[in-house]
Amino acid sequence: MTGVSVRGLGFSYDESGPGGVDVIDHLDLEVPSGSLVAVLGASGSGKTTLLRILAGFLTPRTGSVLFGERVVARAGPAGIFVPPEKRRVGIVPQEGALFPHLSVSGNVGFGLPRGATDRIHEVLELVQMADYADARPHDLSGGQQQRVALARALAPRPEVVLLDEPFSSLDATLRTHLRAEVRELLRAQGTTALLVTHDQEEALSTADLVAVMRGGRIVQAGSPREIYDAPVDLEVARFVGDAVELELTAPIAVSATGDAIRVSCALGEIAVQPGDPETPGRSAGSPDVVVLRPEQLVLTGHDPRDGMLPGAGVVREAAYYGHDSLVEVELADGTWLPVRIAGGAPPPRPGAAVVVTVSGRGRIYRSH
Repeated sequence: MTGVSVRGLGFSYDESGPGGVDVIDHLDLEVPSGSLVAVLGASGSGKTTLLRILAGFLTPRTGSVLFGERVVARAGPAGIFVPPEKRRVGIVPQEGALFPHLSVSGNVGFGLPRGATDRIHEVLELVQMADYADARPHDLSGGQQQRVALARALAPRPEVVLLDEPFSSLDATLRTHLRAEVRELLRAQGTTALLVTHDQEEALSTADLVAVMRGGRIVQAGSPREIYDAPVDLEVARFVGDAVELELTAPIAVSATGDAIRVSCALGEIAVQPGDPETPGRSAGSPDVVVLRPEQLVLTGHDPRDGMLPGAGVVREAAYYGHDSLVEVELADGTWLPVRIAGGAPPPRPGAAVVVTVSGRGRIYRSH
């Protein structure tokens, strides 16, 4: 098994002058051997360019790329560049990109030595497509085509597999099933893999590690839970999952021991932990927004005759999704909050009086 190390990587599509655009800028990334790492970013963040550099289709302007101890790209006067066909990289592109004039076995065997029939059959068995060896791509469903594309990528026994948003064209149900199958297959093979995607759910549910990319850099890398529960800044919190943002309405209070932080906001006083690395305070540039996830908000019924309570409001909208419901609550000060509640019981009707409380801790960030 082989890990991937990307160090100080830089790339520009126009290096002829100062007008060149840095698509990748001093990027560092470690992909542990045998792991599946998802590079998560919005369109234009540079994630596909990173994938093409790893594959050997683009030459970096600065930095280096290592597969294990082997340098496959290094910028500079004494630079190193290993061409794609010698990197032992398997690529699974969007929509499979199979050759329409070849059979399934012909697609999988493309580029393999003559007489590799046993290997073709082996990988088709792995992806449960052995019964379709003689079929043509147009005879297959979208999910079957992606299985064949994965088999083709695995057939040469690559050191690294690169997946370029391979599930984006599939319907929601098939996408969920296929990415789970691919994840288990890669783990069973012990293959080091890198998946680029803009789909937060896909990254969190599929990868061992998630690297969030923004502006040509990796701004945070960690386990899916770390990325979701402890975003490094407000932009990551907004991008990875739904974020409920509430402005602070009073100075931050820190306990005498320094281990408890409480803030005042539209929901009253709630417990938080720092989101930004600076020590909490209300000086210029300090945290002024508390972020919660919709599932941290808890709804209970409220009788207005009991008086106004912190977090009291009225249900304005309710959307039922089966596994859960999303309820929009308007607080007394006009703040709207999305509250996610588990499926089963029907959501409260619009117009119902409720109280919103918080489960767990929020995180505080600077809004600018």
